Amino acid sequence: MSAPGLLFAILGLITLLAPFMTVAANRIVAGEGVMAWRVAAPSVVAPGLVAVILGLAMGLPAGWTRVRVSGAVIGLAGLLWLLTQGSAALLSQAGEYARTSPAAGFWCLLAVFLLLMADALAAMKPGPLMRGALLAMVLGALAVILWSGMLSNLSVLQEFSGRRDVFFREFVRHLGLAFGSLAAAAVIGFPLGILCHNRAKLRSATLPVLSFLQTIPSLAMFGLMIPILGWVGNTVPGAQAIGIAGIGFAPAFLALLLYSLLPVVGNTVAGLASTPPAALEAARGMGMTPAQRLLRVELPLGLPIILTGLRIVLVQNIGLAVIAGLIGGGGFGTFVFQGLNQTATDLILLGALPTVVLALTAAIVMDILVELTRRTPEATR
Repeated sequence: MSAPGLLFAILGLITLLAPFMTVAANRIVAGEGVMAWRVAAPSVVAPGLVAVILGLAMGLPAGWTRVRVSGAVIGLAGLLWLLTQGSAALLSQAGEYARTSPAAGFWCLLAVFLLLMADALAAMKPGPLMRGALLAMVLGALAVILWSGMLSNLSVLQEFSGRRDVFFREFVRHLGLAFGSLAAAAVIGFPLGILCHNRAKLRSATLPVLSFLQTIPSLAMFGLMIPILGWVGNTVPGAQAIGIAGIGFAPAFLALLLYSLLPVVGNTVAGLASTPPAALEAARGMGMTPAQRLLRVELPLGLPIILTGLRIVLVQNIGLAVIAGLIGGGGFGTFVFQGLNQTATDLILLGALPTVVLALTAAIVMDILVELTRRTPEATR
């Protein structure tokens, strides 16, 4: 019997005793919790409950990784069944403006089955290409579920339907903040990291400054950018014409850029320093110039560590970009802070859930790239 599987089974059974969904009179008031077995008629909820319990039981065998993965899939299907059937049944008995939402029981069970799947897949040790295929399958299944309308009765998707155009605009804005600051940090950080690797004095002066920037709390950093860029926008001719102002996209972008420099520069230095001395001696013996050694030896061997720095930056900036909504920078944080102001939980989720999915996807993709670069030198030997 698998120890993690037993833990997940116990947690899952305990979680079944928590409210599975909530039903509220409107989008703002607090909802009333409903247990999983009461979200619809007994004959309707029975298949979902059986699937959840069966999925937890299938996660128990220690050596049967495929069975455990199948159990996680069956459990997730049971949750989807309960959610779709429950939302329709609860709304049919409520008022015109009623809203239904997943409650703590659903989110905890979702976490249990995702952890069960992750634990079983880790035991299977899939290669990077297989992990990429699994990620594509999961995202494809999620897209089919969302676009099929199966979950359209849920409050968070009703929030989405009323803000569809705004959502996709803020989605593009969020990508611009996260990936744009990453690209700018790479353009600045790679050359600076190479210089720091070659010059010890520059390294000893630069890395402490970048480390200090990382210690500044995110809200304080975003706040500091407002007066600085506000002054630039008011005094430098043409600055406001290109979007530089005290609030908006520019201060959020600059704050994310400053947060990004330490991982990029630090990992570039560490990656270049990881080159084995024997490889450098062999390159010198072949008559390579310093530039050739950098491009043909040091950078290829240090690429996994350098990409790890980019992974840190990307996942970090996807999360931090939410705070940009507080200073008018756009992104998914716009929905989060609007929801906080209106005490609308589902509007908060409209910004939070895509951020989590985007961060997890970026982390997995970057992990795959790092592993592929680590295998390349081994494959060429």
